[in-house]
Amino acid sequence: MAAQPVPHPSTDRRRVKVYELRNNDWFDRGTGFCTATFASSEDGQQRDARVIVESEDLPGRTLLETRICKEDGFHKQQETLIVWTEPTNGIDMALSFQEAEGCAMIWKFINSIQQQYNPSSNHQDDSLSDDLAMDVVNPTSLPEVSMGNLAEIETQMRQMTSTINGREALAKYVVAENYIEKLLPIVADAEDLENLSDLHRLCNIVKTIILLNDTAIIEHAVSDACVIGVVGALEYDPDFPSHKANHRQWLQGEGRYREVVRIEDPNVIKKIHQTYRLQYLKDVVLARILDDNTFSVLNSLIFFNQVDILQYLQANSAFLGELFGIFKTPQHLTRKKDAVLFIQQCCTVAKNLQPPARQTLCNNFIAHGLLQVIHFGLKSNDVAVRVGATDILVSTIDHDPQMIRQMIYRQIHEKQPPLTDTLIDLLLVETDLGVKSQISDTLKVLLDLGLPLQAEVFPKANGEYVTRTRIAQGPDPQQDNFLALFYDKSAVKLFQPLIALQDRTTMEFTTFEASTFSYLVEILCFFIRQHQHRSKFFVMNHNIVPRITQLLQSPEKFLKLVAVRFLRQLVGSQDDFYIKHLCEKRVIEPVLDLLIKTMPRDNLISSACLELFEHIKKETIKDLVKHMVENYREKLRSLSYMELFRTMILRYDQTSGFTANMDFFLESEEDGTRDRRRNRPPPRGNPMEHLTVDEAQEEYWNNSDDEEDLQLRSSDRALPGNGESPSTKLLVDYASDEDLDDNIEAGAISGDEDKPDEKKQNSDENPMVGVPPPERVSEKRRREEEEEDDLSKMVQYKRRNSTSAGQNTSGTPPGNLRKKKIAPGVRDAGGGPKKIAISLSATKTGELGDD
Repeated sequence: MAAQPVPHPSTDRRRVKVYELRNNDWFDRGTGFCTATFASSEDGQQRDARVIVESEDLPGRTLLETRICKEDGFHKQQETLIVWTEPTNGIDMALSFQEAEGCAMIWKFINSIQQQYNPSSNHQDDSLSDDLAMDVVNPTSLPEVSMGNLAEIETQMRQMTSTINGREALAKYVVAENYIEKLLPIVADAEDLENLSDLHRLCNIVKTIILLNDTAIIEHAVSDACVIGVVGALEYDPDFPSHKANHRQWLQGEGRYREVVRIEDPNVIKKIHQTYRLQYLKDVVLARILDDNTFSVLNSLIFFNQVDILQYLQANSAFLGELFGIFKTPQHLTRKKDAVLFIQQCCTVAKNLQPPARQTLCNNFIAHGLLQVIHFGLKSNDVAVRVGATDILVSTIDHDPQMIRQMIYRQIHEKQPPLTDTLIDLLLVETDLGVKSQISDTLKVLLDLGLPLQAEVFPKANGEYVTRTRIAQGPDPQQDNFLALFYDKSAVKLFQPLIALQDRTTMEFTTFEASTFSYLVEILCFFIRQHQHRSKFFVMNHNIVPRITQLLQSPEKFLKLVAVRFLRQLVGSQDDFYIKHLCEKRVIEPVLDLLIKTMPRDNLISSACLELFEHIKKETIKDLVKHMVENYREKLRSLSYMELFRTMILRYDQTSGFTANMDFFLESEEDGTRDRRRNRPPPRGNPMEHLTVDEAQEEYWNNSDDEEDLQLRSSDRALPGNGESPSTKLLVDYASDEDLDDNIEAGAISGDEDKPDEKKQNSDENPMVGVPPPERVSEKRRREEEEEDDLSKMVQYKRRNSTSAGQNTSGTPPGNLRKKKIAPGVRDAGGGPKKIAISLSATKTGELGDD
């Protein structure tokens, strides 16, 4: 049969959304206009049928272009969906049409093309190649449905599902012959006869049909006419022969479906029922046997149904007005409860939508009065309503927290109780731990002022870094007013259970009280991080720290950990206010007592306490170290079998509690007799300036035999004979003392190591003879000792230069590496400039030339 081309694309473009399946979730690739037409190939003869979608926002952009071929497996779902699998990459794709008419027209074109590959067609197109006919599937035929043929039907189905062609042929046969409806009466007959073996065969047959992954079969199976019979057959699972499920009892009747506001569109009602049945089939009936393909098909059907349902709801202004109008007029509490639960289901379903669709739905709900629904639900006495309202609030905050803050600011301006007070009241009385957790997170989000400004670091190509601090914006007056009001009234109400611990003698709490303390301490830690100045005043004014420390006496281990975690938060802030406050309130002692009590055992409590003290030592918090050693020395000594506390006491005793850097404490007891200056940390400068010089070693290096021999060889060739003018070569200008020190720190000691046979060099004598040499002589040093490392060279250099000021004599010791002082008489004795030999190393000498 020849394919029928679609009309001209310019007049038959249909608005459509393109979806792509990624990780079992449908991703929206965009909205555009769909056309189905023929495209000529490169040779200009053969024409390929293609489906093309052009972007609505960018007319020149193509969102989709796919070729219709045998491997595609295009399927039409419901009235507005076409799904298929791309043959090139195996990705599942879907087109969701805005109108059913457009979907029908595109599907008519695709179906006409696919019929060319249908082996049952009597009209074979001449353009088909011979290799396409080689894969023709033989017509399928199953035995007549009857009680006696169930075993044969089950066997033939199992054989056909072993191949791909067999699965496709079986799926087409089941749809064409309406095979599911023929099986349903057999289920009732087998139950009447109590024939368990036939019921097990029927269950396997229905499972095989559903697992064919055909969308048309699944939609037909969950229809009103078939769903009860299908789940009835699935109740008799042969894997559990002694048990029978009750799926029909759960799905029968309309008792579980409640219309808060009447939905006029029958198609929407049908999709609601179908979605519920699909979810039940996926999560309950087939949960144990589902494969990935069937799971993906069921999720796709559920997703597209939910999209259609929510689009109808948010586009129907009359429906939304009547729904939210329930909370504006006196209504029965049951209807209000159902309305809250209905809105909660809508928000839950919206979490699976794409962000634009979810944002549109949330904006429509808020515009019609969603916040009033939240207020009603949070104050309700029904637990289900409170849970629903909390879930709605969390979904709204996830959408736009600033919008909720603006609503709170408006409430404060109008002198109304803010939403935060409602949340605080609910947190203190709620017994459901899940609701408590959600309320706690909600309070933290509403009171979050954002991260403090930090310096932005940008790396440069040369490895250096530059920082740029963002421009600080002024505080929001509304936000500042809100925080001031919160800490004046709301915070006192929120932390009242902690403040009330002052008059309590026993620390035994109920489960409800213990969970409340846990969440309150967690919220307080968040406030300390975010509201630094206001939280400091609140903690000090209401004496919060000693109250939380009382929780260390509780028999509940998790409450002890809560208290230790709070103290760790204060210590970790390294704020002088909190450090002094901890010392003033003497709250470290209960932690030490708890550690002494639990230390013989290794558990989470002892680990948390040890980590707290290890942090104090590591971060060099001097005030806390001094406070601990001076006030609790005996308790620390009882824990001195651990290196942490033994070192803490020792270091305090050696430094009297005043040490700038604990990394440079004494390492042993015998070091205590050394000079205090040698225990100070080295300043940032040349590390060689802090090395001491041993006189015996200095004498050995000054009297080196190698340098004596070198000096003798140098003196033999110091002056040319008969007054000849010596050949002189100027040395490189020496750097200043500061530059030389910098070079030494960088390890850049210059030397002509690549020229071991270089001749000695001449220079003029320094005219400043009478001036004593400076304390540190700047000179170019050369070495060739390959066995010495850079550090030994630096040490030798500093040792020789450190004594240059004290050894200013007219003689020239053989091993001295400093400038020699020449007497005036010697200068005038010979004709011409006199030369001074300078030993630079054990093997090299140099002479000063003209300066």
